[in-house]
Parts: sequence; C-alpha cells; structure tokens
Amino acid sequence: MNYHLVILKKQYLDLILDGRKSVESRFTKTRCAPFGQISIGDKLFLKQSSGAVCAAAVVQAVEQFENLSPRKISQLKQKYNSLICGGDEYWQEKRDCGFGILVWLKDVKPIEPVRIDKKDWRAWVVLTEAQNYGLLKKAK
Repeated sequence: MNYHLVILKKQYLDLILDGRKSVESRFTKTRCAPFGQISIGDKLFLKQSSGAVCAAAVVQAVEQFENLSPRKISQLKQKYNSLICGGDEYWQEKRDCGFGILVWLKDVKPIEPVRIDKKDWRAWVVLTEAQNYGLLKKAK
C-alpha cells in the first residue's frame, strides 16, 4: 500500500466531503504522479490548497488514460463528469492533456486538521518514509 498527499481546491474538497464527488481526476500534458503510481487500497490524505490536510480516503478503483485528444477528453467528460463534478472551465483547461487518471474514492473521513510544511508546487505527492510530513501516524 502506498500513501498519497492530494492537494485540492476548496470547492472540490468540499464536494468530496459532502459525498457529491466520488472520483478525483487528474489530467496532465506529461506523465506524472499519480499516473502509474497508485493502486486499489492506497491511502489518500486530502489537503486543501494553501490549507491543512483535513481528510483521508482509500482508493476504490483507478482508471488511467494515455494518448488523450480533445475528442477523448470530451468523451470522458460525458461519461464521468457526474462523479467528477468539473465545470465547463475545468474541462476546457484539460482539453489538450495527453494523460489522465480517474481515482474512485471510498471511506472518506475528516481527520483532525494537520498543517504541513510543503515547499513545492506538486498537486499530488506519493509519500515516502523520508517525506511523509508526519501523516503516516494518522493512517493507523
């Protein structure tokens, strides 16, 4: 099992915590985390952008996509947007991405907020023992 730090805009974090958003999506132009680095049963720590880590979840399912095109992105929007809850602006920003990953969430639970000292701009971090921000204690 791997552990992941997932940075989310407040609007999407709120939708996850309310149970209205059950799939987290990441679309990128290049292959980067979590692509190829996430599995069913992995633990996710959800952090609000510029805020605290305030929830945890478990990966229920994963679907990955390569060689995406604007047409394929549009098809993914039609098929999955009711679970992703992305607005038209979100999908417009993603139309030129070549890689995508959909992560189904389960067992979403709020945790006591934890402030971490993260000094980079990555929106998804696969955590290691050396770089776990003290979050692995919360995983027990």
